Parts: sequence; C-alpha cells; structure tokens
Amino acid sequence: MRLFGAKEMGQDQTKQQIEKGLQLYQSNQTEKALQVWMRVLEKTMDPAGRFRVLGCLITAHSEMGRYKDMLKFAVVQIDTARELEDPDYLMESYLNLARSNEKLCEFQKTISYCKTCLNMQGTTVSLQLNGQVSLSMGNAFLGLSIFQKALECFEKALRYAHNNDDKMLECRVCCSLGSFYTQIKDYEKALFFPCKAAELVNDYGKGWSLKYRAMSQYHMAVAYRKLGHLADAMECCEESMKIALQHGDRPLQALCLLCFADIHRSRADIQTAFPRYDSSMSIMTEIGNRLGQIQALEGIEKAEELAEGLGNKLGLLKLHCLGEGIYRTKGQQRELRDHVVKFHECVEEMELYCGMCGESIGEKNSQLQALPCSHFFHLKCLQTNGTRGCPNCRRSSMKPGFV
Repeated sequence: MRLFGAKEMGQDQTKQQIEKGLQLYQSNQTEKALQVWMRVLEKTMDPAGRFRVLGCLITAHSEMGRYKDMLKFAVVQIDTARELEDPDYLMESYLNLARSNEKLCEFQKTISYCKTCLNMQGTTVSLQLNGQVSLSMGNAFLGLSIFQKALECFEKALRYAHNNDDKMLECRVCCSLGSFYTQIKDYEKALFFPCKAAELVNDYGKGWSLKYRAMSQYHMAVAYRKLGHLADAMECCEESMKIALQHGDRPLQALCLLCFADIHRSRADIQTAFPRYDSSMSIMTEIGNRLGQIQALEGIEKAEELAEGLGNKLGLLKLHCLGEGIYRTKGQQRELRDHVVKFHECVEEMELYCGMCGESIGEKNSQLQALPCSHFFHLKCLQTNGTRGCPNCRRSSMKPGFV
C-alpha cells in the first residue's frame, strides 16, 4: 500500500507541474513554461504524465515555429504511447507525428501517418480525433496541389466537427477551406469560410486561445486583398499580427508579413513591400516553412527548385506562368516553349480546368461548385448545361483504346 501511495503522490505532483506550466504558457511566459515541462519530463516515472507533458511541448513548439523540435518530441511521444499499450494514446501520438511533418512540408509522410491513424481501432476518444486527422490530411493534399482529395478530407473533417459539436475543429477547417479556395481563385468562398471561422470565435471562443481569432483574421486578410478590398485586408492583418506578436507565434508573424507585403505591392508601394517580403522570407527559412518560402521568393529558379522538391504543383504552375512572361519578353524561344509545355502539363495533371467549358480554373476569380465526387466546375457552366454525371470522372474512366 505504501508503494501505491507513493506512486499516486508522484502522479499528482506531475499533474500539478503540468498545470503550472500551462498557466505560465497561457500568460505568455513561454520559456518559463518550457522549463517547467522539461523538468517534469526528466523526473516523472509516470508514463501517462510523460505522454501529457510531451503533448504540451509539441503544441508549444508548433506555435513557436520550432518544427524540428516539435517532430523530436512527437517521436518520443510515440515510444511513450507504445509503453502505455493504449490505442487512444497511440493514435494521438501518430496524429502529432503527422502534424509535425505537415508543418515541415513533408506532405507524403503526413498522409502516410494520417492513414495509419485512420486504420487504428480505438475507443470513442480515437473517433473524436478522426476529424483532426482528416484536417491534417487535407492540408497535406492541399500542399501537394491534389485539390479533389484535399476537398474530400476537409468535408470529412467538417462532418466530424458537426457530429461531435466541435466548434474549434470547425473553425480550423473553415480557415483551411479559405486557403483552399484562395488557391483555386474563388475569392468569394475564400472570404466566406474565414468569416464563418471568425463568427465561431465570437460566438463560442470565450475560453479559446486567441490564436483562433488571429488565424481567422489572417485568412480574411488574404481574401480581402485578393478581392481588392485593401483597407479591410490591412485591418484584419494588423489584428492578426498583434496577437501573433503577443504570443510569440513566429509562423503567423511570417504569414502576416507576407500578407502586408502583398497589400503594399497591390498599392504599388514596392519600397514598403520589399523589406516585408525579406523579413517574411527570413522567418519562413528559420522555421522551415518551405511553402511560405515559395510564396516569398522572387528568384524564379530557386523557387522552382523548392516547388519541385516539395511536389507542390500549383507553385510550379505559377512559376511556369511567370517564366513564360519573362522569356516571351526576352524573345528566348526555347525557354519560352519549355515553360509553356510544363504549364499545360501541370494544368492537365491537377485537373485544374472546367470539364464543361474547357477553360482553366485558378487563372481568375470565378464562382465554383463541387459535385458529390469533389470535382469542381464553373457554377455558371453547371447552371447553363446541367449534368447527369461528372464529365471528369467519365473522361478518366474511358480506356485509351476507345477514346
């Protein structure tokens, strides 16, 4: 009995120290919180306590942009979960491993770890995590410019959020959908979803971290800029940056700096824009956000090399389009031809065209509508022509010999 009592006392002390760290973290005393948690990690003999404190360290390092450290703690957490022999712990640790790789833009690894999570047979707790797994997988597919699968995953995540009445998850999915529609240039939907996220924060987010407000404001700023509402974009971006600075959120600071630069560029104020691109690029490089680097890089050759390494087809598409313009101006026909061919190969591979009118999707702002199969078309084409089935699915099912 004495041994059991000592064990219980150790577990209580571990919980108290973890809570102490959380209070420090929530009051923006991040380094002190990390010191408390690291001491717990070194001293505790309780595997469940170790698992929980590793989760705190993973979240903190994610928000600070220390993605390599985040990954390191996620790997240790997997070992702890195996020691506990509990499927819920194991699924949570694999989700953290997926998220770590997502932050480091290792999208294929993210998808692989997410699939491992979804194949696990856990309890009700695991089922509640499925929405977060679907969101992480959707973000990875979006990073790879595989838009149909990204949309499928985001819609699954939304269903999980609604079924579990998980407003925080719904908020995060809405922000990802904002990014999704920004990339394929339906700017009305790109604004609608982060506005919905902001509503969720206002209605339910009293006890949430301010990062949810900052996240929704940033995505609203991007959409407003794309729509040419530069004053609204600046206001939202300033609000997001203010919270990011308060909380030491380096990844969000980098995104806000990039958005500020784009707003100034839209105003033709290149002198103000350039240092912000430079600052954004520095942070993106420091934290390992290679997708952000593609956005911030001006040098086309280096950006193309990064995009190819990531497998980010939309980034390559934009670079080939930029290259086409540069080489057309210079009259360099061979290079021009190369970029034109690669541009069309990217469009075909991503199915980034309307299967009804044949025009490219993503070249200009246009309203889109997805069918149940998650292929999307111009809304006006669906309204004009209607459809008895998806022309893209029908085309892909045809065998070459019968085309």
